[in-house]
Amino acid sequence: MRNRNWYALHTYSGHEDKVKLNIEKRAEMLGMSNQVFEVLVPKQVEVKHKDGKKHELQRKVFPGYVLVDMALTDDVWHLIRNTSGVIGFVSSGDKPVPLKQREVQKILDTLKENEAKPIPKWQIGEVIRIIDGPFADFSGKVEDILIQKEKVKVLVEFFGRDTPVELEYNQIEKI
Repeated sequence: MRNRNWYALHTYSGHEDKVKLNIEKRAEMLGMSNQVFEVLVPKQVEVKHKDGKKHELQRKVFPGYVLVDMALTDDVWHLIRNTSGVIGFVSSGDKPVPLKQREVQKILDTLKENEAKPIPKWQIGEVIRIIDGPFADFSGKVEDILIQKEKVKVLVEFFGRDTPVELEYNQIEKI
């Protein structure tokens, strides 16, 4: 379609998934599925470690926004504007501004390659306590954070000298 583009909608924070669902339902009910092609709430999976357990959660990449691939006609504009939870289009004046194709492609590529990435809650130089493994109950200083391996390199004083030890995130905790 000639005027098919991606647009960003500003929504009430926390209502992004409801807005997505409502737009899809209303487009289907009103016979506009051939003009509203995709509604997207970009999310990333994150891994957090708490109490020695791994927890995955989905985090919205753009809180308060929904992306829509659509043909902008008067009918579609009214459908979107009158959807519960939608504040409005990201626009210049009163005219919705389409997103640049390279911006959209970058977002879509990032979402495709998105893996669950751990979020380290420690910083280099911070003193931590080891809670599991052969060094349990020892304290040490974080020397390096190995994000790809989900490990932390810790300097532990052992026999009077600092010894580097590689530990998994769930083996340590903040003091």
